[in-house]
Amino acid sequence: MGEETTSAKKNILTYAGLKKLEDELNDLKVNKRREISRKIGEAREQGDLSENAEYDAAKDEQRDIEARIEEIENILKHAEVIDEEEADTETVNIGCKVKIHDIDYDEDLEFKIVGSTEANSLQGKISNESPVGRALIGARVGDVVEVLLGDETDHYKILEITRNV
Repeated sequence: MGEETTSAKKNILTYAGLKKLEDELNDLKVNKRREISRKIGEAREQGDLSENAEYDAAKDEQRDIEARIEEIENILKHAEVIDEEEADTETVNIGCKVKIHDIDYDEDLEFKIVGSTEANSLQGKISNESPVGRALIGARVGDVVEVLLGDETDHYKILEITRNV
């Protein structure tokens, strides 16, 4: 068991990401568990459980809720929280915003660099473990980084690094 702790992957989170997970965990434990328990109780009252679709659906939902609770608890157990207010703006790092120029497509892009747990490309949050994130980490303003994406190599120039506050 001691080996598991030392080799376990750290889940890097910002304070906002930590709060979001804690809120979701609380909602699952307090509200969703109560709600699913009520659904299962109502389905049981309908009689024969062997052909009760509502009961089966409720039990499946209960399994999903318990799996998500376990997943969040595991993430939090191995969490390392990054203070975005202390993010170094000399180089690209987790917790900062970076504005880049895509040289190949001649467009400016802006990303927030986060741990893989918080990544959401639709919100402009990219993981430090993604190909683009890995290439950007440690780069400075003015640097041009290359990112191999499939068979293509994209080139990005770092325009600005700011704290994400």
